[in-house]
Amino acid sequence: MSRRSTIFRAAALGLAALFVSPLPAAAQVGAPLRPGEPAAAILVLNQDRLLSQTEFGQRIQREIEAASAALAAENRRIEAQLTEEELELTERRPTMPAEDFRVLADDFDLRVSGIRAAQDAKTRDLQSQADAARQTFFEEIVPVLLSLVEARGAAVLLDSRTVLLSAGSVDITDDAIAAIDEALGEGGEEPMISILGLSPTPAPEPQQ
Repeated sequence: MSRRSTIFRAAALGLAALFVSPLPAAAQVGAPLRPGEPAAAILVLNQDRLLSQTEFGQRIQREIEAASAALAAENRRIEAQLTEEELELTERRPTMPAEDFRVLADDFDLRVSGIRAAQDAKTRDLQSQADAARQTFFEEIVPVLLSLVEARGAAVLLDSRTVLLSAGSVDITDDAIAAIDEALGEGGEEPMISILGLSPTPAPEPQQ
C-alpha cells in the first residue's frame, strides 16, 4: 500500500523544478560587424534580475507560485484521503476472506497508480506553462532591449553571467528594468499560468 507515497514524492520534485529552470541565453542584437568596420560597444545585463525585478517578471513568478501552491494543496488532500482509505482497508483485513481482501487491495493499488499518473501530468503541464511564460517574457522584452542597445550605438548585448570582467558603465540592467516596466508593465491582464487548468483529481471512493 505504501506505493501511494510515490505520487507526492514525484510531484514535489516536479514542483521544485519550476523554480530552478535555466533561463535562455542572452540574444545577440544589432547587425553583425562588416570586415574593417570599427567594433561597437558591447553591453551586458543580468537576465535573472530582469525576471525577478520587473513588474512583468514578478507577475509571472506570482502566477507560478500560486499554481504550484494549488497543486501542492491538492496533493496533500489526496494523500490524506488515500491514507485514510488505506487505514480503513487495513482494519478490515482480519474480518475478510483473504481473496476478498486481495481484490480490494488490488483495486486500491490500481487507483493509486491512476492518481499518480494524473498528478504527474499536472506537474508536467505546470512546468510547460512556466517555461512558456518565461519564454514569452523574453520574447516580449526584445524590442525594449533592442531600443536600449541602439540608443547606445552598441552591437551586442550579453548576459553578465557569461562575462568574466566588465566596467560598470556597460551594465544596462537597471535601465532595462525601468524601460521594461514603462513599456510593458505587468504584461497584460490575461493569466499566463492557468490555475484553473489544474482541476482537482476526483477523490478516491472509500471501499464498501
